[in-house]
Amino acid sequence: MIVAEKTMKINVSETDRTVMRTLARRVREMADLPIMAERKRLWYAHNAAKSVRPMVLAFPEGAWVEMLTDAECVCENTMLRAWELGLRRKIYWYEHINDDNTIEPYFDVPWNISVGSYGVDIHRTHCENRGSFTWTPPLANLGSDLKKLHIRECSVDRDATYAIKELADMIFGDILTVRIVGSAAVGCGMTNDAIQLIGIEGLMLAMYDDPDGLHALMSFLQSDRRHALDFFEREGLLTLNNENGYTGSGGVAYTKELPQTSYHAGEPARLTDLWGFAESQETVGVSPEMFAEFILPYQVPLLERFGLNCYGCCEPVDGRLPYLLPIKNMRRISISPWSNQESCAAQMGDRFIFSRKPNPTMICAQFNEDEIRADLSTTLSIAGRCNLELIMKDTHTVQNEPDRIGRWVSIAREEIDRYIGR
Repeated sequence: MIVAEKTMKINVSETDRTVMRTLARRVREMADLPIMAERKRLWYAHNAAKSVRPMVLAFPEGAWVEMLTDAECVCENTMLRAWELGLRRKIYWYEHINDDNTIEPYFDVPWNISVGSYGVDIHRTHCENRGSFTWTPPLANLGSDLKKLHIRECSVDRDATYAIKELADMIFGDILTVRIVGSAAVGCGMTNDAIQLIGIEGLMLAMYDDPDGLHALMSFLQSDRRHALDFFEREGLLTLNNENGYTGSGGVAYTKELPQTSYHAGEPARLTDLWGFAESQETVGVSPEMFAEFILPYQVPLLERFGLNCYGCCEPVDGRLPYLLPIKNMRRISISPWSNQESCAAQMGDRFIFSRKPNPTMICAQFNEDEIRADLSTTLSIAGRCNLELIMKDTHTVQNEPDRIGRWVSIAREEIDRYIGR
């Protein structure tokens, strides 16, 4: 089989086609299982802030390289090999992790989008083996260097996107519905971009030494992000994210509150039809008052364009909640390992989703079941009556013991059953 693309031809051998169709059938079988319908029912209720049992998710993330890698794939074609890995991981997730993740009978092809650059180079020096990196921020002085930046120009290659969809349709479109999708959750954080441009020390110090310059930088980044959102919406590149997509910094998106009643089926989505997301984990060392002065005012106008919102990642949010909870359409708040759970539960009650992220070192370092149970029991005793979800993420290693993540899920379910049975 040969599929013509805009600039190349893709050769699909019969062996590759057979492999892909076999995997697609297995994914379809899993999607049609009764347990998936039950999980979806629970997610719909949970995301509507209705009382259901705590939901459980576990994301392998960086640990995938110790669990299921490209080396276990057999397709010869590079693109199909990447698709093969994605399908194999879906199957592995259900068969070995078996959390509350759902599987739908879809195969999603993302729009081929480029977001351009700010006009300055950021040279990163990475260490070996999945490690950190260093860089020299391109803006040494906000007063003189801010003019070096320009709004990024977004573009989309529709022909390439359509060609990839056509390829997927030809291989297994009779098994899985092939869809072109936009971003699952459009991020409005901006502080990561800020530190790439001026450095983490530069961001912190500017709050004291050059507050006007920092406000100017954040205003620029807000304009850039608004420009991108307008482009996605105007060009019809947004698609609904109200089903099993990843939303926020961990969570499943099922909701009947989106899209808006004014949405017409089959049309491109609008921002108001979507979940939005923002975080500011890089400002973990900043007081709530300074966060509210320098960061949040530039995020709120963007978030208010969305139908539902999520906030937070690894930063502690207990001191920030008085500023976050009043944001229009706020629904899901990330409660990191460094958040005061008692304070968060008291402030949030049952009006918001308490998205608890346990400390991943319990999986990534020494695996101690007693410590894991004690941690989960503490969260349940504090927030079990909230709209609680337990989400294990930032799992960058499992010390080459792949069963750890699935075992954590089993322990979480046992502790939930023990809590409910009290």
